[in-house]
Amino acid sequence: MSYQEIIAKDGRLIILRELNAQVDGQLNEAALRRVLDLHGITRSRDWLLTQLNRLVELEAVVLKDAGDLTVAAITRAGRDHVEQRAVLGGVSRPSELGG
Repeated sequence: MSYQEIIAKDGRLIILRELNAQVDGQLNEAALRRVLDLHGITRSRDWLLTQLNRLVELEAVVLKDAGDLTVAAITRAGRDHVEQRAVLGGVSRPSELGG
């Protein structure tokens, strides 16, 4: 597995963890980029949207447009992964990233 794929898998887990931590289970892309920056994953908007779309394919999040921003909301499958009740391929396991 390449370094870029490891970063992508870790980034997807960070996104899911942060969404899971929200009272309403959702955040916009600008807030998610700041969270990723804090974890040392400084990437473009396109990179973030690619990761969000991958999480949609895995049925871990749903996306909606809010003007110029995209809002992501965690699904039951996403919560189950974060809570280690299920495993999503393509997303680091919480135990692999200090959780």
